[in-house]
Amino acid sequence: MQIDGQCHCGTITFEAEIDPEAVSVCHCRDCQTLTGSPFRVTAICTKADVQVTGGTPKIYGKRGDNGRMRFQHFCADCGSPLFTSGEGDQADDWGIRWGSIRQRDQLRPVKQIWCQSAAVWIDAVPLLPGRPKD
Repeated sequence: MQIDGQCHCGTITFEAEIDPEAVSVCHCRDCQTLTGSPFRVTAICTKADVQVTGGTPKIYGKRGDNGRMRFQHFCADCGSPLFTSGEGDQADDWGIRWGSIRQRDQLRPVKQIWCQSAAVWIDAVPLLPGRPKD
């Protein structure tokens, strides 16, 4: 599936080819901290699948609880998370952050990872009262 997207302020834009069946939810503590949310949704792909078409993301690395280095690519102007990538034999292991994808309404997660860190109340969210807008 061909997608495109951008950071919140529009400084960085991208296009990519992804498999809609490779979208996952991560409940790890790093994703919780980075998003300020109970989980993060990512479309898994390879580096060759992504073409940055405008701007240059800022990148920093952090070693996760599994011992693997993950590089976070984000907009230095607005802070929007855009991509993640690995190092060494995992350098081609990329992910596109769901919130930056324009076609995100067509991408439904197919699996969850790091469920041991999931917020204890996550299953109650569908039961909460809601409003279409605020």
